[in-house]
Amino acid sequence: MSDQTTIRMTAAEYFKLPESTQFEELLDGELIVSPPPLLNHQRLVLRLATLLQSLIPDGEVFIAPVALYLDEHNVPEPDVAWVAHESQCQLTRTGLQGPPDLIVEVLSASTARRDRGEKFDLYEKHGVREYWLVDPEGQYLEVYTLDHHTYRRQGVYGPQSSFDSAVLGCSVALQAIFQAS
Repeated sequence: MSDQTTIRMTAAEYFKLPESTQFEELLDGELIVSPPPLLNHQRLVLRLATLLQSLIPDGEVFIAPVALYLDEHNVPEPDVAWVAHESQCQLTRTGLQGPPDLIVEVLSASTARRDRGEKFDLYEKHGVREYWLVDPEGQYLEVYTLDHHTYRRQGVYGPQSSFDSAVLGCSVALQAIFQAS
């Protein structure tokens, strides 16, 4: 992917931008515009959303681009988000407001540092109950769960693994996620 373009603004200004299918997010007051993700990234996002859709006890699964308003300076666009029926996250005309119950980010060369840094800290601070980081190259998924306002690494799981998701209340098998593309 190529370099991103950045512009400073508030969430109010962000929501006045014209509707777009381009990947744009506001992190710490900085508008980050990125090129479309690679095809394998999109495959993984679709597989993850499909898997979550089959497992969720209630609520809705959303995929990027979807605006997630967290505060006046932070409106990220997570790759996949699940909002439980009785969630702190509210569904609004412009997107999601407040922390979803689960966020999944698929790592890429241009986003991995931000997904592991700024977004990790942001989701932790705002109380996203579970955060998954998926590495398409390494074919593994890392799970972080919120424990007393701090993320605790639950584990790292490969293509043949499964793990128990406290937020979903079930076991998650990863075989279908990392199938050959």
